[in-house]
Amino acid sequence: MSEKIFTERVKLKRAYESPAADDGKRVLVDRLWPRGVKKTEAAIDHWMKELAPSTELRKWFGHDPARWEEFRRRYAAEIHEHRDELDRLRDLIREYAVTLVYSAHDEAHNDAVVLREILLRHR
Repeated sequence: MSEKIFTERVKLKRAYESPAADDGKRVLVDRLWPRGVKKTEAAIDHWMKELAPSTELRKWFGHDPARWEEFRRRYAAEIHEHRDELDRLRDLIREYAVTLVYSAHDEAHNDAVVLREILLRHR
C-alpha cells in the first residue's frame, strides 16, 4: 500500500462530531467513554482502551500544550508496551479506512494525534 493511500486511510474525529459514511471503521482511542455521547449514536466499531494514555499520564498532561512534547514522548513509550493492540489496529487499517475517535477539545494536542503519527511512521 502506498504511503499516500495509507495516510488517507487514517483519519481523526472528535467523538462529538456526527459519524459519516466515509469514516470507515470508527475506533475509540480514549480510556474513558466520552461524556454525554450515547453508545448507539457514536457508531464505534472498536474501543481500544489499551492504546489510550494511562490514567496517570492523562492527568499529568491535563491537555496543557506546554507539556505536549513530553506527553508525546511518554505516550509513545506507553503505546509500544501494547504491541498486540497496535498490530490489531494496523491490520484494521490495511483492510479499511479507519477513523480514530477521541473526546479531547484540543484537536491538535491529544492522544489520537500521537497515535496517528506512530501508525504513519511505523507502518
